[in-house]
Amino acid sequence: MYFYRMLLIVFFVLGYLAIVFEHTIRLNKAASALLCGVACWTVYALSGHAPAEVGVHLSEHVSEIAGILFFLLGAMTIVELIDAHDGFEFITGKIQTTNKRTLLLIVGITAFFLSAVLDNLTTAIVMVSVLRKLINDPKDRMYYAGVVIIAANAGGAWSPIGDVTTTMLWVGGNLTSWALVKSLILPSLVALAVPMLWLFLQLKGNVERPILSQTKTTVAESTTKERLLVFVVGVLVLLFVPVFKTITHLPPFMGVLLGVGLLWVVTEIIHKKKNDEEKDVFSVAHALRRIDTPSVLFFLGILLAIGALESTGLLQELAQAMNDRIGNISAITMSIGLASAVVDNVPLVAAAQGMYPLDVFPIDHYFWKFLAYCAGTGGSILIIGSAAGVAVMGLERIDFIWYLKKMALPALVGFFAGAFVFIALN
Repeated sequence: MYFYRMLLIVFFVLGYLAIVFEHTIRLNKAASALLCGVACWTVYALSGHAPAEVGVHLSEHVSEIAGILFFLLGAMTIVELIDAHDGFEFITGKIQTTNKRTLLLIVGITAFFLSAVLDNLTTAIVMVSVLRKLINDPKDRMYYAGVVIIAANAGGAWSPIGDVTTTMLWVGGNLTSWALVKSLILPSLVALAVPMLWLFLQLKGNVERPILSQTKTTVAESTTKERLLVFVVGVLVLLFVPVFKTITHLPPFMGVLLGVGLLWVVTEIIHKKKNDEEKDVFSVAHALRRIDTPSVLFFLGILLAIGALESTGLLQELAQAMNDRIGNISAITMSIGLASAVVDNVPLVAAAQGMYPLDVFPIDHYFWKFLAYCAGTGGSILIIGSAAGVAVMGLERIDFIWYLKKMALPALVGFFAGAFVFIALN
């Protein structure tokens, strides 16, 4: 059994390194992630556990992963539809500045508060689409995409619907919504402000705006009325997702799929008089063809690999080891946040919920609030530490090493600065 557990860790580390050095080994990270995910589950299946037990664990994780992937596909489809109709011009048209520092403030603050209303994953997808309309140079855009990751994760940490982990703690009865917002909004702002100040002092000059011929790829042009209608409906269905979840208690992907269906009907009706060629570029089918499928498969592989670590109890043992060896509750919580930069924060938070029941730490206890902050913002330290980071990594082709060199240190300093603010306030 020990041999198989070590082999599982080796496969995960090798897969992780292949993703990190994607450009060096010239192997697409989606392929590395898929191989890693399947290899980890293969080792688990051959480790002597009953096939039925392995099958149950795999089914549970596939069910959870499918929900995330459907959510990602649905959100990306809605964003692509809005983009096809040039709907984001209503946002980009209001942003006239090309000054790098001013634009940094606008992007960071917008992503921070938008993430609290939507969630960090949807916010990352929407903001990347906006950035493509504002910044022509991919190298310049990468810095702003990095800020979007940090801002989306920080904004999601103080809202009960802004991040999967905060939602878990809220739904699990560990936190009430008002206690979460009141305690974490200031530390989360600090976690964003420090990296933004770091970059603010480095950025100089102006960005170059894309010209129309570079962004317009459709053979037909939407009218102002069509553009406004699709933009408004698209934004409303995205904003309705957390409301739908609260009312029905169904997973978020159901709300997104409802939104896709509604927007599909709207686009079919407003374009019904166009010929097939004109109608196609504004259709859901065209939006689905434009979605970055390798990024979705990358997501699948990463989550499968982490699911194998959770099913074998390795993540739970990691949490227990931190509890035994560190002892101090604040240090343990920050360690969980740092660990979430490497592995998914969802199983780490789930393990913490299992380790510390409500009779040990009651509702709205210091630990639960600090855990929400650390798990939410710690994923910004590495680009694959959060759903928002993974999505942006795929959409903008950001290299792991580039993010490590340029964004990891300011994100880490911001994480600790926000943590110390929280400790001081409590």
